[in-house]
Amino acid sequence: MRLRALLENDSLGLRLLGGEDELDRTVRGVMTTDLRDPSRYLSGGELVLTGLAWRHAPEDSEPFVQILAGAGVAGLAAGEAELGRVPEDMVAACARHRLPLFSVTESVAFATITEHVVRQVSTERAGDLAAVVERHRRLMSSGPAGGGPDVVLDLLGSDLDLAAWVLSPTGRQIARPTEGPGLPQETATRLAGAHMAAVRTGRRSPHRTTDEGTAYSLFPVHRGAGDPRRTVLSDWLLAVAADTGDWPAERLDLLHGVTQLIAVERDRRDASRTVRRRLAQEVLELVQTGAPPSEIAARLRVAAPVLLPGQGASPHWQVIVARVDWDEPDPARALDGGAVAQTLLEELLIDPRAAGPDGSDRVAVAHVDGEAVALVPLPGESPQEETEAGSGGTRGEPAPTTGLTGAHDGAGMQADSLLAAVGEPLGQALADDGRLTLGVSAAVHSAEGLRGALEEARHARRVAAARPGAVRAAGHEELASHVLLLPFVPDDVRRAFTARLLDPLREYDRKHRAELVPTLEAFLSSDGSWTRCASRLHLHVNTLRYRVSRIEQLTGRDLSRLEDKLDFFLALRMS
Repeated sequence: MRLRALLENDSLGLRLLGGEDELDRTVRGVMTTDLRDPSRYLSGGELVLTGLAWRHAPEDSEPFVQILAGAGVAGLAAGEAELGRVPEDMVAACARHRLPLFSVTESVAFATITEHVVRQVSTERAGDLAAVVERHRRLMSSGPAGGGPDVVLDLLGSDLDLAAWVLSPTGRQIARPTEGPGLPQETATRLAGAHMAAVRTGRRSPHRTTDEGTAYSLFPVHRGAGDPRRTVLSDWLLAVAADTGDWPAERLDLLHGVTQLIAVERDRRDASRTVRRRLAQEVLELVQTGAPPSEIAARLRVAAPVLLPGQGASPHWQVIVARVDWDEPDPARALDGGAVAQTLLEELLIDPRAAGPDGSDRVAVAHVDGEAVALVPLPGESPQEETEAGSGGTRGEPAPTTGLTGAHDGAGMQADSLLAAVGEPLGQALADDGRLTLGVSAAVHSAEGLRGALEEARHARRVAAARPGAVRAAGHEELASHVLLLPFVPDDVRRAFTARLLDPLREYDRKHRAELVPTLEAFLSSDGSWTRCASRLHLHVNTLRYRVSRIEQLTGRDLSRLEDKLDFFLALRMS
C-alpha cells in the first residue's frame, strides 16, 4: 500500500504535517516504538508509530529522525496524547531528512492504525503471491519448467511467512520448503492421520489441529468429486504451520489455489505411472494364465529398466497383494476394493523418508478380482541370475529390514515393517467401517517363481484378513507353519482333521441341501465380510447369518475367532 492511502481513511485520525512529495512510498509493515534507537527492529518500508515518550528535549528529535531515515522507513506518525501536539523540532527534523510525518489524534489508538495497515499489506502481498502462483500454475500445466510444488512452498515462506509441506497419506514429505525448519517424520505421520480422519467425518477444510503445541491447518489436494472413500487413502494434503481460524477469505482462497497447483503435479505423476500399471497387468495376466516361464521372463526384462533404471543385474521380484473393504449394506454402492487399493499401494510402497513427488516410485501395480497386486523389483546380485526359460525358480530369503527401505536395497519388504510404517495414519482414515489387508511374498529370483509368489502373497493377505483391526498385514514367513507345509502332513492325519470339521456339514448338506460347505468357503474367501459374502452367494444377509450360525452349531466352532477360521481354512485346503 502507499502512504497516500492512509490519508483517505478518516477513521485513522491521521493529519499530514510534512513530506507531501514522498506520499507514493510503499508501506511494507508497521511498528510502534518509544525507544530512542529502534534501529535493531527496523528492516525498511515500515510506518513507524511513536507516542514521543523518548523525547525529553528539542535536541532529541534530530537523532531519532536520522535513525529512521537511515533505516529506510516509509514514514513516521506521532501521537498527540503525550504533548498535545507534535513539536516543531520534530517537524523540522523530518523535513531535513525528507521523511513524511503524520500526527495521530488522541482519540485514535495506535492499535487501530496497526490493524488497518497489517490487513492492507497482507491482502496486497497475498494478491501479488496469487498472481505468481497463477503464473506458476500455467507453467506447470504446460510442462515441468515451473519447478514443481517446492517453488510454491518457498513463495509461501518468503511472501507470507508460512511454513508448508505437501504430505502423502503415510506422512511422506512429497514437497518441502528449501529453507526453514523441517517437519519431523513423526509429526508428518500424525498430521496425515488427522487429515484423513477429518475427511471421513465430512468436515469442511481446512482441518485445524495441534501437534506438540504447534497449530497446523490441513488442506486436501483434491483430484475430483465423488465418494471420498475412493481417494481418502491416496490423496495428498498441504500442511501449513498456522491456525487459519481467523484468516480472511482472500488468504484462504490463495491456499486453496495452491492445492489446485499441487493437484496438477499429482496428475502428472499419476500419468507417468500408466506404463508401470500396464506392465504389471501384462505380467499378472501371463502368470495367471499359466504362460511359459520364457514368455514371462521376456516381459520382466522389459519391465526391469522401467522400474530400476541403471540397474545392471537382473532384479529379483517380490509380490504384495492388498485389498480395501468398506462396510456397505447397499451392493449398488459397493466400491471395487482392488481399484482403491491400487492407488493406495502406489503410495504405500514408497519409503516415507523418500522426499519428492517421485521419490523411490519404482513399483508396478495392477488390480484384478478385487485385489491390487504390486510387482516390486529388488536389485539383483549378479548378471548370471538373469532369468532364463527353464532355469527353475528359487526362493530368496530376504535379509532383515526396517521401514520400507528394504524394498529398494535388495533386502525385500517385510509385513511387520510395512504395518508399522502405515498402520497409524491409515487406521484413522478407515475408522470403524473400513479395512486394509496386505500380504507379502518372499523374494523370487526367476520368472518360474513368480506364480508361487503371487499365490503366497494372496494366502498371506487372507491370513491378515482373519485378524481383527483396521489395518493388518501378514508375510510369507507366517505361512510356513501351515499352508506351505500341508503337502507334508500324513494322509491319515489330514483325513481325520478334515472329517472332524467338515463331515458334519457335508452330512447336513446331503440331508437338507443347505449348501453349508459352499457357504463356509465363500465366507472365508470374503474375509468374513457379511455383505460381500451375501452378495457373492446372492443371499440376504440374514440368511447368511443363519447358515453361519448352523455351521457353528454343527461343529462347535466360532467363526469370529481367528483360530477357528484358520482351522476351517486348512480343512478346506486339505479336503
